[in-house]
Amino acid sequence: MLAAPSIIADARTMPAVGQPAPEFELTLMNGSKVSLAELKGQVVVLNFWATWCVPCRAELPTLDKYYALQRKNGLRVFAITTEGSLPAYRLKNLFNTMTIPAAKHIKGPYGPLTGVPTNFIIDRAGKVRYAKAGAFDLDDLNALLVPLLNEPAPN
Repeated sequence: MLAAPSIIADARTMPAVGQPAPEFELTLMNGSKVSLAELKGQVVVLNFWATWCVPCRAELPTLDKYYALQRKNGLRVFAITTEGSLPAYRLKNLFNTMTIPAAKHIKGPYGPLTGVPTNFIIDRAGKVRYAKAGAFDLDDLNALLVPLLNEPAPN
């Protein structure tokens, strides 16, 4: 059974590639909040994952290392835990060792998901450039993100 992310707002439509990304607000594990508007001018990856998902567990360390190397170039990655995963307090140790901010909730139209992991990539101008279920490997990350990171930020 596929677990859905903890989506607070009405989620009738998924973000579409080539369209402006719908506004969202993430509630991070530490309780702070981050919105799409605050991330303008950066390349954003929203990674929906689950603890029971084997491809997710393989993808997360790769994403974490990639983020650690590329955040100085304007990359932001958020790992959004889906329902059916371990409770937040049990995930604390995992995310204490990682660079990627972990989110426990997303408010916005980013569901229902068709599988996990699911990734959304939003470019510096706020347009959805990628929206698919399936795990990234290093080659995928380079092919998808390097061109976007090389684009200038909008004025």
